[in-house]
Amino acid sequence: MRGLCTLGCAAILALVVACTTWQAPADFSTTELRERAQTATRHQVRVSAAVLSAEDRQRMLGVELDKTRVQPVWVEVQNQTADPLLLLRPGTDPDYFSPLEVAWTMHGIFAPAANARINAHLDQLGFKNPVLPGETKAGVLFINPERVTRLLNIDLLQRKTLIPFSLFLRVPDDAGEKWFAEGLFQHQGSEIKDYDDLAALRSALERLPCCATDANGKASGDPINAILVGEFADIAAAFVRRGYRRAANPADAAERVFGRMPDAVVRKRSQAGAPATWVRVWNTPMRFEGHSVYLAQVARPTGGRFAPRDSQNLVLHEDVDEARNLLIQDMMYSAGLDKLGFVTGVGPASQAHSRTTFSGAHYFSDGLRAVMFFATRPLSLSQVQMLDWEPYLDRRDSPAQKEVDDARK
Repeated sequence: MRGLCTLGCAAILALVVACTTWQAPADFSTTELRERAQTATRHQVRVSAAVLSAEDRQRMLGVELDKTRVQPVWVEVQNQTADPLLLLRPGTDPDYFSPLEVAWTMHGIFAPAANARINAHLDQLGFKNPVLPGETKAGVLFINPERVTRLLNIDLLQRKTLIPFSLFLRVPDDAGEKWFAEGLFQHQGSEIKDYDDLAALRSALERLPCCATDANGKASGDPINAILVGEFADIAAAFVRRGYRRAANPADAAERVFGRMPDAVVRKRSQAGAPATWVRVWNTPMRFEGHSVYLAQVARPTGGRFAPRDSQNLVLHEDVDEARNLLIQDMMYSAGLDKLGFVTGVGPASQAHSRTTFSGAHYFSDGLRAVMFFATRPLSLSQVQMLDWEPYLDRRDSPAQKEVDDARK
């Protein structure tokens, strides 16, 4: 027992000494950040951004952060308009960290003076609003980490409009997993068919496979219950704004479409990492008016957010329509959804006669796919156009609800 106390006291003493000796970096250069920064210009506003490397974090913060929890990103905004600009942090990450939250993780015990210096340094380092007319302002945003490539949304609020940017940033010091590094599959030009008529597109979407398959291409997997149409940056920006982050596990790799595993997998997590909706995406050889068309599986685990947080074998919840509809509503609030329609293709399955996937999961469905068309933000809810395809809003009962109602008669 005495040995344990000695070890505990030594650890506390080391923490106190480390924090009391912390000193704010006297001076640091952003030249290297600027050299690898991605830059975009729109409406007389220029935005540059780069993810901090381990060396950058040590040099600018004076300490190495836990990169699995926080990812600092340097951002510079040059405002050549006649109006002030406000950077809206929730547009970058709905679960962003304030500088003082990050500073708290660096605090020591019984070190109030050092803790105050840490607070002051990180607060000064953080990006500060507003960016006045003619002003160039730079600072750090502290957000949740992404692997290999970071999609960074920057939403700048002007007096009467929103100026959005989407930048793809390399994550330094991260070779990442091969699956992440490969990125989205790209079809060859000769394989691509471009549609310019909604009726023809609808017909093509209804002919697509109902479900994924196993690796042998024989047994049926989860249903393909959503279609995403638009530029990849616009689609990804809408997902980021609603709290979806890239995250894959072995179960995702088992699902195959066009003979390959998903090109991307995102999950919406909440309540300290509780699992929720997942979306698996495949790029197709189809285009609509030059825009990409993606197939998607939208589902939730059995138990929803009460499912085991660290499980790698989450079981498909049988009501896949609920997950699809929740995604639709999320995308409506993302300010990036332009049009919405429904097509057949999955095939209806009642709760009493549910389907079984190759993993042993069961599901029921009304048999429809949601087709979501995306555009560059901002769009309002009232601007979402409902396509006159399958009359989903007129369907009062789902197959499961109809069975319940019939049983009550």
